[in-house]
Amino acid sequence: MEYEIIVVGAGHAGCEAAYASAKKRHKTLLITSNMKNIADMPCNPHIGGSAKGIVVREIDALGGIMGKVADKTHLQIKMLNSAKGPAVQALRAQGDKIAYPKEMINTLNKLKDLTIKEGMVEDLIVENNTVKGIILDNGEKIVSQKVILTTGTYLRADILVGSTRTRQGPHGEKPSNFLSTKLKEYGFNIIRLKTGTPQRIDRSTIDFSKTKLEPGDDKLLTFSFDLEPSYKIEDQVPCYLTYTTKETHKIIRDNLNKSSMYGGLDDIEGIGPRYCPSIEDKVVRFSDKERHQLFLEPESRYYDDIYVQGFSTSMPPEVQEKMVHSLPGLENAKILKYGYAIEYDAIYPTQLNYSLETKVLKNLYTAGQINGTSGYEEAACQGLMAGINASLDIEGKEPLVLKRNDAYIGVLIDDLITKGIRDPYRLLSSRAEFRLILRSDNADLRLRKYGYDVGLISDEQMNKLKEKEHNIEQLKDFMRNNKIKITDETQKIFQNHNIDIPTATLSLEQLIKRPQITMSFLEKLIEIPFNNEIKEQVEINYKYEGYIKKSIIEAEKMLKLEKKQIPDDIDYDKVKNIASEARQKLKEVKPKTIAQAIRISGVNPSDISVLSVYLKKEYNKYE
Repeated sequence: MEYEIIVVGAGHAGCEAAYASAKKRHKTLLITSNMKNIADMPCNPHIGGSAKGIVVREIDALGGIMGKVADKTHLQIKMLNSAKGPAVQALRAQGDKIAYPKEMINTLNKLKDLTIKEGMVEDLIVENNTVKGIILDNGEKIVSQKVILTTGTYLRADILVGSTRTRQGPHGEKPSNFLSTKLKEYGFNIIRLKTGTPQRIDRSTIDFSKTKLEPGDDKLLTFSFDLEPSYKIEDQVPCYLTYTTKETHKIIRDNLNKSSMYGGLDDIEGIGPRYCPSIEDKVVRFSDKERHQLFLEPESRYYDDIYVQGFSTSMPPEVQEKMVHSLPGLENAKILKYGYAIEYDAIYPTQLNYSLETKVLKNLYTAGQINGTSGYEEAACQGLMAGINASLDIEGKEPLVLKRNDAYIGVLIDDLITKGIRDPYRLLSSRAEFRLILRSDNADLRLRKYGYDVGLISDEQMNKLKEKEHNIEQLKDFMRNNKIKITDETQKIFQNHNIDIPTATLSLEQLIKRPQITMSFLEKLIEIPFNNEIKEQVEINYKYEGYIKKSIIEAEKMLKLEKKQIPDDIDYDKVKNIASEARQKLKEVKPKTIAQAIRISGVNPSDISVLSVYLKKEYNKYE
C-alpha cells in the first residue's frame, strides 16, 4: 500500500507529526515497534516547565494536540515563576502515565486518514538521494512520498547500569539496531548521546511527614486556548519536596567508580544532558553544594509509583538502595524500579533545513531526540513542524518557518541547525533573546494565524481569536477614556493598600503604568467589564510597553539581516581572509542568510564583514 506520509516512531514527536499530516487529509501511516508505547512517558510524566510550558502553548496555538491531551489527563498543574515577570512564566503539569497515552491514542484513532501499524523499520527506500518509503525487518517495503523519522532514544539503544551494558530501549524494549547504521551509509553524521532516569518508589513506604508538600495552584489553568478546565482544584494530586544529604553525597563519591558514567564502563561514547544531569554529575560538578532538591512525583492515579525527580543515576542496584535510603522520608523506601542511563544514536542537526527536511536525503524529515534534543515538549514541537512541512511540500507550498521572534519553536529549530549541539538540547528561556514577546499568555496571538493558514486551525477557532483581539483593543480604549478622580473615598483605597496617592485626576491607562498599581487594584476603584484573560494581556502590554517596543525594534533589525540571502552555490573556499574555523562552520551549516551566518558558533563579526564584501563583489548583493 502507498501512503503520502510515513511517520516512524509513535512518541511525542511522532504523534504530533502524524496528527498534523492526517488532519490535513494526507494519507498517513504511523509505524511503531510496540503499540503499547504510543505517547509513552519513559521518564517523568510531566508536561511543560520553564520555557517548555510556553512551547506546549505554541503547539496548541498552531493546532497541535499535546496541550489538549495534557489538560484532560494531568494530576496537578501550576504556573511556574508566577512571582516573576511574564517573560519567564510557564505552565507545568504533572501528567498521568496511564491516562495521557490513552487519551492520545483516542485522539489519533479519530483521524480518518491515519493508519497505525506495528513494525520495526530497518532501512529506507532511497533512489537518487530521494527517500521513497521504508523497509521493515521482515523485508516488507512500504512506499510513500515523505518519511518522517521520530525514533526517540531507540537507535542502537543501550541500557547502562553499573558495569553492565544491555542492548535495549526504554522499558527493556527491542531497540532499532540497524537504521542508524543505514543512515550513516547514506552520508549522515551520526553522534552518540545519553540520558537517564531515576528510581520509582512504592508510595506506601515513604514517610511524607519528613518532606514538604508541593500542591497544584489554587487557580484553574489550561495549556489549551480552546478547552475549559476539566478538573477540580481540590482533586489535584500533590507532589513533595525532599533533599539529598551529606550521607547521600558520601555514598555517591565513595562509589563513583561503579557508576556507568564514572568508571563502571570504559566504552561510554554518549554525552549526557547538561541541564538535566545525573545525581553523580551534580555531586561532582557542584561539590560546594551541601544538598540538592528532589521532587517526589506521582506517576498516575491508577498505581502508586513515585518518581524521584532529580535523582537519575547509572549506579548498580545495591548502591542505589543506599542512596535512596539516605534521603529524608525514604529511609525505609521500597524501590520498584531502579534508575538507569540510556545511550543512543542521533544525527547531528546541522544536517537539517529549517523545514526539518534533511540536507542529505530529499523527502526525509526528522524530529525529536533523533535531532539531538531532550524532553517531550521539544520533541512534540519538532514533530508538529515536520508533519506540517512534509504536508505543505506535497501540496506544492512553501514550508512554515518560524523565526526567533515568532516562537520558542523557532528558537529551538534555529539553534539546532545553526549552532549544532554538544549534549542533548534543552529549551531555556535564556536561549530566547526575544522572550518578552514570546510569552505563555500570547502564544495564540502570535501563532494561531499560522495554524489557520496551514489548515490545522478552524474558522471557529480563528473567530475566537479575532474576538479576543477586538476585546483587547476595546479594553485599551476603556483604559484611555475612563479616569479616576481623587476623592476622599479613593484616597482611602490607595492608603489601605500602601500605594502613593495621585495628586491629580488620571486615566486608567496612566495609572496602570505605575509600578505599584495592578489591574486587580484598579477594579477596587472602577468596574472593568472584561474577562481575566483580556485584562492580563492589556496589563502586560502597558507594564512592559517600553521593553516590548525595544524587543520589536531588535527583532526588526534581525529580520532585515534575514532578507540578505546567501546564494546556495557559494564556494566558501574562494572567500579569502575568513578564519579557518568560520570557513569550516559555514561549509557545514550552509546558512541561507547573513542573519543565520551571524548566529553560527565560531563565525565572528570580522568573518561576516569579509563575507559581505565578497557577496557584494561576486554576486552584486547588498548594494
